[in-house]
Amino acid sequence: MEQIPEKFLDENGELNTSALIKSYCELEKKMGSMITVPSDDSDDATKQKFNHAIGVPDDASEYPTNALFDDESVRNEFYEIGLTNKQVEKIYDIAEKILQPTLHDLFELQTQTNAINELKKFFGSTQKMNDAMKEINAFGERYLPESTFNELCSTPQGIQGLYKMMQAQEPEVLLDKNATENLSDDDLRRMMRDPKYWRDQDPEYVRKIENGFKKLYS
Repeated sequence: MEQIPEKFLDENGELNTSALIKSYCELEKKMGSMITVPSDDSDDATKQKFNHAIGVPDDASEYPTNALFDDESVRNEFYEIGLTNKQVEKIYDIAEKILQPTLHDLFELQTQTNAINELKKFFGSTQKMNDAMKEINAFGERYLPESTFNELCSTPQGIQGLYKMMQAQEPEVLLDKNATENLSDDDLRRMMRDPKYWRDQDPEYVRKIENGFKKLYS
């Protein structure tokens, strides 16, 4: 027979039942507060008690959200495997670090694709768009500061605006064959924006402009 611990004996060396009962009650209370790690076969109550103890929220909707990865089905998966809020936040952090560069490239590629499609629609076809872009580049290099030209070409709307500017047909000033009358500097510069000058290099039209500047500044 094993020796009875002294804490369960009275002054006469006899079994102290009161002390034994008290100790048993304390042990039962302590065991009742202990958390059992659930297995695959554990019931829902055991799993819920364990999850609550380690910090799993009571519902999937209580998980933190993330602008890039916020999805109800994903939060339900987190809840199903018993992740805590801190663990979910860590997953978001890791995912952002890994995926942000890729997502940025995808968004940029999509933006470029959308811009090209918009320009194709505006010009009518891929070939017409390519031809127009060559003309726009020539126009910009000749008449616009590089910074202004680059800024305008950064969006489909800016490119369309450049094209419309380039294609604008300024009213022709009727001149006789050898004269340029009543032409101001602004008039001549408006004439230079006509495609007949910068694109077609129409000899007669170019001559009118050159003669106009000579008359103004000679």
